[in-house]
Amino acid sequence: MPGGPTVSVLMPAYDQDRFLRRAVGSLFAQTRCDWELVVVDDGSPDATRRAVAPYLDDARVRYERLPVNRGMGAALNHAMAVATAPLLAYLPCDDLYYAEHLERLAACFEDDEEEEVVLVSSGVQHHYNRSARGRIPGHPLQLVQVMHRRTPDRWLERGELVTDDLDRMLWDKVRSRGRTAETGVVSCEWTDHPDQRHKLLQEPEGGLNTYRARFQVPHPIRFHSTVGNAIDEVEHYRRFRERPDTAPAPDGLKILLVGELAYNPERVLALEERGHRLYGLWMGDPYWYNSVGPLPFGHVEDLPGRGWQEAVQRLQPDVVYALLNWQAVPFAHRVLEADLGIPFVWHFKEGPFICIEKGTWPQLVDLYDHADGVVHSSPEMGDWLATVVPSLAGADRLSLVLDGDLPKAEWLQGERSTRLSENDGEMHTVVPGRPIGLHPPDVAALAREGIHLHFYGDFTHGQWRQWTETARRLAPHHLHLHPQADQDSWVREFSQYDAGWLHFFESRNGGELRRANWDDLNYPARLATLAVSGVPVLQRDNTGSIAATQSLVRELGIGLEFGTVGELGQQLRDGDRMNAVRENVWRRRRELTFDFHVDRLVEFFRTVISSR
Repeated sequence: MPGGPTVSVLMPAYDQDRFLRRAVGSLFAQTRCDWELVVVDDGSPDATRRAVAPYLDDARVRYERLPVNRGMGAALNHAMAVATAPLLAYLPCDDLYYAEHLERLAACFEDDEEEEVVLVSSGVQHHYNRSARGRIPGHPLQLVQVMHRRTPDRWLERGELVTDDLDRMLWDKVRSRGRTAETGVVSCEWTDHPDQRHKLLQEPEGGLNTYRARFQVPHPIRFHSTVGNAIDEVEHYRRFRERPDTAPAPDGLKILLVGELAYNPERVLALEERGHRLYGLWMGDPYWYNSVGPLPFGHVEDLPGRGWQEAVQRLQPDVVYALLNWQAVPFAHRVLEADLGIPFVWHFKEGPFICIEKGTWPQLVDLYDHADGVVHSSPEMGDWLATVVPSLAGADRLSLVLDGDLPKAEWLQGERSTRLSENDGEMHTVVPGRPIGLHPPDVAALAREGIHLHFYGDFTHGQWRQWTETARRLAPHHLHLHPQADQDSWVREFSQYDAGWLHFFESRNGGELRRANWDDLNYPARLATLAVSGVPVLQRDNTGSIAATQSLVRELGIGLEFGTVGELGQQLRDGDRMNAVRENVWRRRRELTFDFHVDRLVEFFRTVISSR
């Protein structure tokens, strides 16, 4: 190319070697040939280099490999640094160009004599058989659509922010330097498949934990997808990550965590703080709420996903602690089947009915049948399982009851806020998360009693948009929306309210255990969230039925039960009673933390170990 290329095509590559030949082939088929291709292999574990090799005889193709995965932003910035052309275009491995794509985009710059245009986009084929002449509805401009002038701007990198918002990552910076243009012609394809980056980032199928596991990110992440809340693990976990490791206790255990940790994953540090050493062996393909390693708060050493059996044998842990939700069942079962000769404890929370639905019930039963010890998330869950897994009914079976994802005691810190009701004389209740069991007419009934409902969670608001719109129409002055409250703000935020809602359901089991459903057996995560904040919990009076939350709340004296909204209003207006319940919640809130129970769990581990 006399005078060098006009367009540098940047290709970030990670674990998509099977797509790469299709993409590069579409570049070689362009009607315009004055391009160079810069492939940046972002530490791929696959055969990316071998897939690129046939094209390296062409002087226009350059291959760069980063020694470890650094993320799309860093890969593109590296490509920019070695690219030589004045115009930059993008071709992800899984996308492709139609023949005239580069020619149409470059022509918009060449026709711009004043050089005012800085960014041009094309139309795009997407989701197999749909197309858009510009931006795909609900998405930013995609890499494959865009060509722009070389500017001093750089892509946001993983250490700054992880996001699927490409406008925020670069496009907005480039746009600020001049005009944009569109060809209006569909000349490329954005390929729809499960491993697309935005799908890895967006809840509920993706999310921070999905992203972390996919790329094995070893450090805390600042994360904000276009559908979820901003998460700053750097600051959130700083207190844990930056403290020194606890010296091993003389009788400390080597505990291998297997599976996933769900909510409040930092709770396991209570084990490390008592001199036990923690190791992690994690399930693949986690959902957004399945916390897996590398853990952002540190003090847990991960075992490799490949060759894990040999790694476990070298480590020789004292106990395998496998947990927690239904997504972890297949992996925990694989570890159990490996017959490692190490005591195996199975701790399950949510939920047996999902395992039946998903076809993993046989593996769940095996885990209960063959584990050396089992931990039930509620007494009712243990009783129910004993009706369907005969080995659990034996008097000599080692078992413990411990809720699965209790918060760590550090989140109890902070002073209580002044309650809103002290200022306006009306009652204010809170629901942290999905308003399960509360229907819009219920919100209207609450409003008629002068009871406000404060609904937390921006992502959840999006999922419950129709519910919110209907409830607001019925009770315009009594439904209030708030962003997500992180653990370090629980006490300050939720203590403003007179009471908080658990899952609101009417039990229909009539005291017969085999009729129980998940609502009857479960301790919802918000139970601990509200309790550690000193907030009395609200639930329907299910007297005569088996209901785990009802039993626990009655035992601890930390909530209210009612049959009608009118009865709830009467109880909330009983100042003396409410003050007594509120103070009791505040006094007993530590009992709803993992730290309170960790010594009991360790003693259970020791019993399991000694009985093997």
